[in-house]
Amino acid sequence: MRIYWQSFIDATSSAAYLAKLSEVLNTIASPGTSVHVHGISPPDRSFGRLSEFRCAVQAIDNGIGAEADGYDAIVMGHFQDPGLYELKSAVGIPVIGTGEATLHLAAQMGRMIGLVTLDDVFRNMHREQADLYGRGGRIASVAGLNADPSDFSAAFAGDVAAKDRMIAALRAVAEPMVAAGADVIVPAGVLPGLLIGGEYGLRIGHAPVVNCAAVALMQAEMQVRLFRLNGLEPSRGPFCARAPQQAIDDFRALAANGRSDR
Repeated sequence: MRIYWQSFIDATSSAAYLAKLSEVLNTIASPGTSVHVHGISPPDRSFGRLSEFRCAVQAIDNGIGAEADGYDAIVMGHFQDPGLYELKSAVGIPVIGTGEATLHLAAQMGRMIGLVTLDDVFRNMHREQADLYGRGGRIASVAGLNADPSDFSAAFAGDVAAKDRMIAALRAVAEPMVAAGADVIVPAGVLPGLLIGGEYGLRIGHAPVVNCAAVALMQAEMQVRLFRLNGLEPSRGPFCARAPQQAIDDFRALAANGRSDR
């Protein structure tokens, strides 16, 4: 099984993170599964809706190419899942949204979910996500670490003290959520998810902490197996009808060449 993992991080400026992500994913993957991590340049930066939309266009184009290259599944390795349904409509292989998969799993681990996002700018986006996935009523709180992806670089490069500081920052944000009623904590991003991935049994008070990177990978493996077993895929009715080939060709031409009406 070959899984295409689309990160929204730049492969050059965040090389230590992507190398660590690839190492961890391929270590925890099932025997016979290989995970191929790909970045985006420029990465998701100047956080906000427009940057998310621009990265989504690149991710969708890459995902269509991944199917053509013979991958068995695609993981949108960015918690906000921009372009998720559009990519699902464009390909015939499983497409996993890290946020979608993690929110559904977290809802099985506890009643009320506390989301610790990378930056406060994403707070409304996460609430919109939760509403879209039918989990809006289960979100107790959303708060940001207000950290830049580069803040994680030292931790992923092996600096234990830096890692401890980042986990302490996560705890500081999550503890008030648990005190206010959250039953489960979700670091809403692959960066913080990877940071806590090696912490066995990590809890904030009574609340388990969910590693979204592991959830997304294991969801991808499961969906590939279910697809092979009985052809299970998203509804191709109004929910996620397959895009016509002309729509795919037009989209890829725009992504490759830009606008033709100028």
